[in-house]
Amino acid sequence: MGQNANAPRQAGNEARAVAFNIDSSPRKVNLVAQMIRGQSAEKALTDLQFCKRRIAGTVAKLLQSAISNAENNHNLDVDDLIVSEASVGRGIRMRRFRARARGRAARIEKDFSNLTIVVREREAEA
Repeated sequence: MGQNANAPRQAGNEARAVAFNIDSSPRKVNLVAQMIRGQSAEKALTDLQFCKRRIAGTVAKLLQSAISNAENNHNLDVDDLIVSEASVGRGIRMRRFRARARGRAARIEKDFSNLTIVVREREAEA
């Protein structure tokens, strides 16, 4: 009885980690995510460590989580991992108001974003 099990969303040689409601706009997070796409996981962590943007620390923690998922849950070799996908999506938008002159109000919109990092094991060269 019951439903059939859902098919896995990723291939057998990849692992992923997702962060929701990152306190930064998707445009700013995408600049950092674009920097690590296609790189080896070790080089991407090094680049994030020396990146001056505030959000780089959060992206580094998520990348470390994806690497740990690959090692512990999927038995992948950590030295052969590459960042195959780093996608940024729009999260919630918090709306606040700020008092302005003559009794008026101005709306302030604070954007949040979602980030997904997928690491894949590099194929062995024959």
